[in-house]
Amino acid sequence: MTGSNTIDLNPEMLAAAAESKAWPFEEAKKIIARYKDADFPETVLFETGYGPSGLPHIGTFGEVARTTMVRHAFRVLTEDKVKTKLLCFSDDMDGMRKIPDNVPDRDALGPYLHMPLTSVPNPFGGDYASFADHNNAMLCRFLDTFGFDYEFASATQYYKSGRFDEVLLRAAERYDEIMAVMLPTLGEE
Repeated sequence: MTGSNTIDLNPEMLAAAAESKAWPFEEAKKIIARYKDADFPETVLFETGYGPSGLPHIGTFGEVARTTMVRHAFRVLTEDKVKTKLLCFSDDMDGMRKIPDNVPDRDALGPYLHMPLTSVPNPFGGDYASFADHNNAMLCRFLDTFGFDYEFASATQYYKSGRFDEVLLRAAERYDEIMAVMLPTLGEE
């Protein structure tokens, strides 16, 4: 989906943005500061995550809106000279931890608990193959309704396409190092 890409770059706006203490501008300034000694990448990626275990809601909207605000501030502060992209990433490989109250035929979903959401049948009917496919489509419709400029991505599609392979192999090679950092941060569970 592509929403409005117009950025106001008049001198007054640029001056106000440079002095702004509003949190989107403060966050954008932190991103810019990370590149003070290096060139920006070809595209600066802004990302949101969506768990399609339920339908999009006000929290989903808030996450995308906040990220869009920081992206907009970044574009103003860099005078829109750096390409940006908002990626709305669906964690649709997550297991279905519980059956939502607001789905039809809840009992039919029982055997699919803890399975990836893209392996859970679509209880809503229609053309979507899975619970996740349905909810991902609802997310895109939801975001399109509000005119967000974003690219949608699915964890299932990324895994199946091999897009994560290089990083997964590197993580497997460094398993002990990763666990040494991660384990002290975990609770009893």
